[in-house]
Amino acid sequence: MQRLSGMDAAFVHMETPDMHLHVMGTVVLDPSTMPGGYSVDRIKQTIAERIHLIPPFRRKLVTVPFNLGNPVWVEDGAFDLDAHIHRIGVPAPYTMRELAEIVNDVASRPLDRARPPWEMWVVEGLEDGHVALVSKIHHSAIDGVTGADMMVHLFDLEPEGRPIEPPGEWTPDPEPSDLQLVRDAIAATVTRPVRLARMLVKTGQGLMSAVQIQRNRDEGAPGMTLPFTAPQTPFNGAITGHRGVAFGRVSLDDMKLVKNTFGTTVNDVVLAACTMALRRWLIDHGGLPDRDLVGSVPVSVHGETGDDEGTNRVSAMMVSLPILVEDPVEQLLAIHEDTRNAKEVHRALGADTIMGLAEFAPPQLLNQASRLYSRLNLADRHRPVHNLVISNVPGPPIPL
Repeated sequence: MQRLSGMDAAFVHMETPDMHLHVMGTVVLDPSTMPGGYSVDRIKQTIAERIHLIPPFRRKLVTVPFNLGNPVWVEDGAFDLDAHIHRIGVPAPYTMRELAEIVNDVASRPLDRARPPWEMWVVEGLEDGHVALVSKIHHSAIDGVTGADMMVHLFDLEPEGRPIEPPGEWTPDPEPSDLQLVRDAIAATVTRPVRLARMLVKTGQGLMSAVQIQRNRDEGAPGMTLPFTAPQTPFNGAITGHRGVAFGRVSLDDMKLVKNTFGTTVNDVVLAACTMALRRWLIDHGGLPDRDLVGSVPVSVHGETGDDEGTNRVSAMMVSLPILVEDPVEQLLAIHEDTRNAKEVHRALGADTIMGLAEFAPPQLLNQASRLYSRLNLADRHRPVHNLVISNVPGPPIPL
């Protein structure tokens, strides 16, 4: 039994029928070099042989009675791999557009909390004989870095694969009783007041450092981008459970060429590309707002906080997206300046500030507030916290 960290638990408590908090991934494979030829059974066999290397795949969530504490992970004694891997065919004309429609449908359905919260869909029949693996994993069990690490266990350097040492006999731990869950939750709250006081002091010091950074900036330089300063747009407001997915592709070498030419980062180039796309979309759908968009950019803090408790080791920074700027180079340089400022502020606040505060969010209150917010469509009644989230995650540095 393992209790979820505050950040991991937040993804459980804030989930509603309209706001699904799972992570999607789509991998397109060329099975022409698959030893013995392609079969869905071989894919299942590969996962079965390696599932002991991926503990989240056999763990399910158990909620503490009355939400007195964060949920816990327990091994599912009734685990059945066939309940998690599904097979489907892509319709004609068998392109990435039809694949995206399948991913739309998969992404629009919540995961079953009664079993380990993940699914994988094998999509057959793509053009050129390709096959897609569409994965869906609850965010409480994965973030960008751990997701990339998971690929190392599921893929190999060569088509023949590497030998996998078979695991010993798996005997799942017994599921805890309600009494044990309540007792452990109460025990975990004993030190909360002291830890909360320390966290508030640390947060206050970080805020003062961030304010000082702004005071020291040159006159006329852009200020810190703040939440709730985002303009209204056609795509901000209350959401439904439906999701839309589209795919695009660009060469990483091209991104690096732009980065090197203008002295920025790959992340800056990604943000600039998204900003230009948003500018064009907004012009085509009712006009530009009168101020820059606000983007929330997740920041991995794995290895930066002195402990590795929990799966999600992530913070965030707010970045201004200059959609009123027409020239793409000017856009990129403006974003580079703003992200440099945002990184200074993020460092001043502390890498673990958001995660630390999440530890003290009352589970019952967080859950009820999220459901009420969604049910009453309150997102239609206030200025957006931010306009969108833009995230990029580096994949494995070698071909798999």
